[in-house]
Amino acid sequence: MRILVVEDEERIRRDLKSHLQASGYVVHEASNGEDAWFLGDTEDFDAVVLDLGLPKMDGLSVLKRWREAERNFPILILTARGGWTDRVEGIDAGADDYLVKPFRMEELVARIRALIRRSAGRASPMLQAGPLTLDTSRAKAIVDGETVALSPLEYRLLSYLLHHRGRVVSRVELVEHIYHDDVEPDSNALEVLVGRVRRKIGSDLIETRRGHGYLVIAE
Repeated sequence: MRILVVEDEERIRRDLKSHLQASGYVVHEASNGEDAWFLGDTEDFDAVVLDLGLPKMDGLSVLKRWREAERNFPILILTARGGWTDRVEGIDAGADDYLVKPFRMEELVARIRALIRRSAGRASPMLQAGPLTLDTSRAKAIVDGETVALSPLEYRLLSYLLHHRGRVVSRVELVEHIYHDDVEPDSNALEVLVGRVRRKIGSDLIETRRGHGYLVIAE
């Protein structure tokens, strides 16, 4: 899953990136409103963490411009303002959730997980396909009642496909959403990764659609 973190305070941005990466997300950063608007306008993200107090362009203006351009990724706003009118204004502008600073990182990560699930039409943190259960709250895969050991990359692959169960996900989309920016995968790296995951969870759960991508069939 690909997250954009927009925060001008370096320490907070660094902590957000660290916690989100540890929770299995691919994280991109922006430290001002103009860079944030451009990234959100030109690239796809599974969720955005957006501070309101930004230089160059304030967070509320960024949010409004994204929604006017029909950029529909879920957005969690951060604000140092505790007043209910500020929160209402953000939600009315198109935000999906908010947190008031200071906040616990664990709560932010849990809210991001929930936003991504709801955006994909999944209410429960337990995603299922046949004998496989993916516990997104604990980043664990369970097959026939037994926990399966997955690397962070294997988990990101499985999580993305299960969140988009029933839809063919292209190779390009998968690469963009599961690999970090500083990683340039080989041409056959994705096929090798899918093969590794199939050996762990069962060969029938992930279908290859030649020339199109990969699919986990909806139940």
